[in-house]
Amino acid sequence: MKEMNILIVEDEMIVAMMIKLKLLDMGYGFAGHATTGEDAIKMVKEVKPDLIIMDIFLKGKMDGIDAASEILKSYVVPIIFLTGDSSKETRTKASIANPVGYLQKPFMDEELEYVIESAFCKAKSPAFKQMAQDISA
Repeated sequence: MKEMNILIVEDEMIVAMMIKLKLLDMGYGFAGHATTGEDAIKMVKEVKPDLIIMDIFLKGKMDGIDAASEILKSYVVPIIFLTGDSSKETRTKASIANPVGYLQKPFMDEELEYVIESAFCKAKSPAFKQMAQDISA
């Protein structure tokens, strides 16, 4: 089976490195790390990750929701949103990008593993593929 490569989009370096180490321990590939929404869009074009873990609140002009929406216009890739804000307002705003999962900071290793496995299962579903086609249309 092909190693699944995961792109991390997180502007807090310590959090990004922690996630990277956990991904490698779990046997996943590391596709790269972006700190801004703009960089994430460029990296997706270059590395074509199998999954993106994207912080909702990024420094710069573009937040994670905007970056995810832009990425999904051109690529079918599942996105897990990472956030320290669990408010209903944030989750409602994030839902426009149709994430396959959410990860609340701080999180346990087991939560990270579960949300990734769940995301890959959802990404195989016909409903996800149809949603991705609808977004890119």
